[in-house]
Amino acid sequence: MVILRAGLCPGLTAEMIQLLKANGIVTVVDLVSSDLEEVARKCSLSYKALVAVRRVLLAQFSAFPVNGADLYEELKSSTAILSTGSRSLDRLLDSGLYTGEVTELTGAPGSGKTQVEALQRIQVARVFDVYKMLDVLQELRCSVSQQVLSSLGPVKVLVVDSVSAVICPLLGGRQAEGLALMMQLARELKTLARELSMAVVVTNHVTRDGSSGHLKPALGRSWSFVPSTRVLLESREGTWGKASTCRIASLTKSSRQPTGIEVELDIGSCGVLEESPAASGEGC
Repeated sequence: MVILRAGLCPGLTAEMIQLLKANGIVTVVDLVSSDLEEVARKCSLSYKALVAVRRVLLAQFSAFPVNGADLYEELKSSTAILSTGSRSLDRLLDSGLYTGEVTELTGAPGSGKTQVEALQRIQVARVFDVYKMLDVLQELRCSVSQQVLSSLGPVKVLVVDSVSAVICPLLGGRQAEGLALMMQLARELKTLARELSMAVVVTNHVTRDGSSGHLKPALGRSWSFVPSTRVLLESREGTWGKASTCRIASLTKSSRQPTGIEVELDIGSCGVLEESPAASGEGC
């Protein structure tokens, strides 16, 4: 809430502010939403002067109006939907991964987070701490924004596997610094998704809720606002025999689909690679 004060805009004098405040007009919102003819009469002020002040305040503090139809057309032209390679997962995600958004895959070690996407044309950057990850992301943003394309074509999907592995070591005793770095990483990922029309996918491990014992994504409440979509992967006993298992994907957060939807995933017959201690992020 912006308080009216002298010098806020041309024409808004200390004497005018004193008269306005005496009649209950204290903030910019109070002034621009008032009937100026009535204000001019009550405060003994020039109606033309008030109109001029309101015009300047609106230009300084209000958002430029945008037609809803124009916003929709811009969204359609800038958003692509990319298949994950799994029909059931695409169905869960309302057709696939959306550019401009961050999608998070959560699950315990061995649940299939790393194998869920069958990517064929990839470039790999190995990072082992959040500082190096931030450097790689900034380099990526620079190269893509300058339209420096690799021989494989433009980058449309960014996969971070796993985000908790580089953040968890910073949480705990040095929590203030860790939280700041976590949110810096979150801003960088969301900026890449939005400004460069990428689909960003991050994997995250899970922890047990202290009160209910249910599985929940790691990194806490602050991180929960980063992904637009969240999918929980679990291994369950299959229907083909007691020794077999299947993997279930559950939608736990989405702006397009009702949460709680589950699908069965066929990740392949090669099995799930065992995650390393660094990737599992235990203890966070």
